[in-house]
Amino acid sequence: MRVSEIRIAGFGGQGVILSAVVLGKAASIYENGFATMTQNFGPEARGGACSAQLVVSDAPVLYPYVTQADIMVILSQEAYNRFANELRPGGTLIIEEDLVRVLNLNRDKMVFSIPATRFAEELGKRMVLNSVMVGFFTAVTTLLSAEAVRKSVADSVPANFRELNLKAFEKGYEYGLTAKAGTPPELEEVSYLEE
Repeated sequence: MRVSEIRIAGFGGQGVILSAVVLGKAASIYENGFATMTQNFGPEARGGACSAQLVVSDAPVLYPYVTQADIMVILSQEAYNRFANELRPGGTLIIEEDLVRVLNLNRDKMVFSIPATRFAEELGKRMVLNSVMVGFFTAVTTLLSAEAVRKSVADSVPANFRELNLKAFEKGYEYGLTAKAGTPPELEEVSYLEE
């Protein structure tokens, strides 16, 4: 593990905060590293803007806020419009491909996309899209080991949803391995659109 600043953003109900908790727990508990997490969300119970900042490191984290994200996970267009310009040069952008259009992004970024919501719906519950995305994140960034994140997913969700969340994690992880190796047949290349 190395020092990494991560921002996860979307809207309430997508599991943004839980995703950050899972990744932070994987880093700090299951990989014996350090992590801090801060969160920000609107007053709405669901549907409002929501984001989490996560800093993971091999050493104690001295400043808990993301200054310039190394990795950004974006689950809504509003989140993309607000945060995409905060991704550092050479950073990694991970998007929910059915909900986010990449606009005016410098080509020095690595961009990975996944239909996480669609995969979650295929598994039977839209609410596990965050576990799909966490699996995808794990595969494409290789920041944390799959085993550590798998344990964290199992430890962070209610027991009656554990099996489903682990299936969702595996779906995202497998898709991510394919995306990392090359473009999967069903994954269209992310186009850089001009506004």
